[in-house]
Amino acid sequence: MTVAPTIDGESRDVVVTPIGNEGGLRLWDWVETNRRYVDEATDGRVGYVYLPNTAGAGFTFFNRMFYPQVDREALIVDERGNGGGQAANYITEVLSRPHLSGWAARNGATFATPAGAFHGPKVMLIDQDAGSGGDYLPWSFRYLGIGKLIGTRTWGGLIGVSGFPLIDGGVLGVPFFRYFDPDGTWSIENEGVAPDVEVALDPIATNAGRDSQLDLAIEVVLEDLADFTPTVGPRRRPYRPSSGNS
Repeated sequence: MTVAPTIDGESRDVVVTPIGNEGGLRLWDWVETNRRYVDEATDGRVGYVYLPNTAGAGFTFFNRMFYPQVDREALIVDERGNGGGQAANYITEVLSRPHLSGWAARNGATFATPAGAFHGPKVMLIDQDAGSGGDYLPWSFRYLGIGKLIGTRTWGGLIGVSGFPLIDGGVLGVPFFRYFDPDGTWSIENEGVAPDVEVALDPIATNAGRDSQLDLAIEVVLEDLADFTPTVGPRRRPYRPSSGNS
């Protein structure tokens, strides 16, 4: 392509290599639009994290979006359409990290351990297109008491599949392991995970550019935030007089 700053300006040639699939660009555009929408609708108080699956991309998205927003007061985790993968207990462990200690620096600054932790209200968006690890993640999110589930019941397919190679080069896929609750109950499979607050995606609103599920998530998390008393902050007691032994 030949480009120039103006019609009569000095031109230059630029080589453009088209991408093979624009799906990734469209996905990130949707994610970033949602993040900005949440940010603007809550005056910067609420963060937004999207998880496309519970495999490589899901962990990449989580790390990329979660840690830059740990300074927010509340958080919306969106796992709608989650394609599954692993159990993703790493994500729920990070979301449920307890506050361990505060630190007072000589210059007066105060910080906490762990640093990469979020202690405010959290909600998770779920839908019928989230399955496998996308079933397990919201189940564990609620089981650990991290927050409310909002949306529609998940897919309900949590049986793991293992592949076995055949002599002709093919692979035989076999249902190989199934989930059960801590009390030994078989669940989730063919059931899914039901939301705490049910709301379907309104097609008319969607066609008009509005996300009815995300709007409700914002409403719910702000209600939770209004009743939330921070348990972690820069509070500290006055320094004790020195005993002369240290």
